[in-house]
Amino acid sequence: MTSRAYSSPLRAAQAAQTRRRILEAAAELFARDGYAATSLARLAEASGVSLETVKANGPKSALILAAFDVTFTGEDGGATTIGEREIGARLLATPAEELLPAWVEFITGANERIARLWIALLDASMGDPAVAEGLERLQERRRKDFRDSMAGFRARGLARRPGDDEEFAAALQFLVSPSGYVQLVLDSGWSMTRYRDWLVDTIERTVFTP
Repeated sequence: MTSRAYSSPLRAAQAAQTRRRILEAAAELFARDGYAATSLARLAEASGVSLETVKANGPKSALILAAFDVTFTGEDGGATTIGEREIGARLLATPAEELLPAWVEFITGANERIARLWIALLDASMGDPAVAEGLERLQERRRKDFRDSMAGFRARGLARRPGDDEEFAAALQFLVSPSGYVQLVLDSGWSMTRYRDWLVDTIERTVFTP
């Protein structure tokens, strides 16, 4: 008689909580100290788990990518786009007149959380091929999310300017990029309110208005 594998909801929940602690510690250490200086042993110490547990959730290249994803979206979504997650469904349910401000608020809030981690991720991708490959997959998902966002804005009657929606989607991605947050808020000292208001106004004038 063969033993039958079973899944314990409690065990699964505990594993998810442990992984969350590891990813939160990874986000903090990578953002503060950089990719090269953050070892798996330091991650284990910071998250209060064993080195073996960290390795089981690794390797390090996967941890920085997952830490970025969780910090940006609040969800450990793996290889799914934001549009395929609960947060995407909530945004789509927003009334049309509130959709752009809500969309901008979500992305700018995420940029505020991941700005330093984004810098660390870009730096890591320069020296670790696995991070570079994962970052390209992440960027492809991001490009799809912006194409889907543009299609949603068009379908809801918000985007009225004629033109190539692929180009408009690329413009949206440029405008709300983490690098823009770093330039305007961290380097130039803009408040979050000014940053959000500027984005809403710029998107309305350059992408939405005919």
